[in-house]
Amino acid sequence: MANVLDLRRRIRSVKNTRQITKAMKMVSAARLRRAQDRAMTARPYAQMLSSVLESLVRRTDMYNEQTGEILHPLLVEREEKNVLLVVVAGDKGFAGAFNSNLIKAGHAFITERRAKGQNIDIEPIGRKAIAFLAKKYPTAVYEKKEEHYDNELATHYEVLRHRAEPIEITEPQADLLHKVEIDEVSDVVHSIIERYTRAEIDSVYLVYNEFKSVIAQRVVVEKLLPIRKLGSHEITAAEEMTEEQREAAAHAAATAGVSVYEPEESVIEFEAKKFGTADVEYIFDQKPERLFRHLMPRYITTQIFHALLESVASEHAARMTAMDAATNNAGEMIDAYTLQMNRVRQAAITKEIIEIVSGAAAL
Repeated sequence: MANVLDLRRRIRSVKNTRQITKAMKMVSAARLRRAQDRAMTARPYAQMLSSVLESLVRRTDMYNEQTGEILHPLLVEREEKNVLLVVVAGDKGFAGAFNSNLIKAGHAFITERRAKGQNIDIEPIGRKAIAFLAKKYPTAVYEKKEEHYDNELATHYEVLRHRAEPIEITEPQADLLHKVEIDEVSDVVHSIIERYTRAEIDSVYLVYNEFKSVIAQRVVVEKLLPIRKLGSHEITAAEEMTEEQREAAAHAAATAGVSVYEPEESVIEFEAKKFGTADVEYIFDQKPERLFRHLMPRYITTQIFHALLESVASEHAARMTAMDAATNNAGEMIDAYTLQMNRVRQAAITKEIIEIVSGAAAL
């Protein structure tokens, strides 16, 4: 049985840990507010882009009148033989089951698709996703070939991929979540669109944590390509929060001063939804066909960009909840150790009194 000195050391250690977890909770709460504001700020742009594209669809021929072929490559549907899965997790730990739930959803998707005989390329975003997936799946091998022309005055580069396994990691993104910027996301989407246009992949799926509020989150698997309906999310799988998780998140938010309600729709977002709905003829500087082909990749970029913003907000919310639970557990441990220390001290005092009384009686 531990003595009083050992129990005092344990209490001091747990108190120090409680101070750290409480500070981490408040830091996550502050970052959550900023991440939530940024995600809300990006919504009107995404809504306006969807409205513009929907307006252009009504003025653009989607099919070639002679051949019947789809004019835009991102609308072409093929049999799914090679699938790209983009897994968005976090950069850091201490976020409860946030990262493990995302990885679990990714594994479930991979297992289902492998049962159908499909090849799967994985593109993990975030250090935790890379660390988890790199242990289980190999990295794709690429070969860069050079060809010289005109007496070596011109050089042509070609990158060839040698697939060795049905499941491979293609282009991990370790620093994309550190500070989510639209230009960096555009580079990632450009690579994805190029592979889809070359028919290297037949479909693209995105696994991320959808965030609406602290108590309204879910892990979703969303189909990005091919595009079937503009302005809507094609969710193929989703896992909602449990009632226990909602209560824990609500308690953490209440103690940190974070609202648990979904932010109301702003005026700008409301006006963005109305664009293109009126039965009038809009005048565009460029031809609708040209605008449509230019904006379609931007539409995919916006979807992934918003998913990353929501995932960052979800990670901070999960860390705030986990640190709140850790702080409460530390308080309970301190109370238990204090009670045990008082009992040990009282037992020692009682023992000493008994020894003194016994010694006096023996004289």
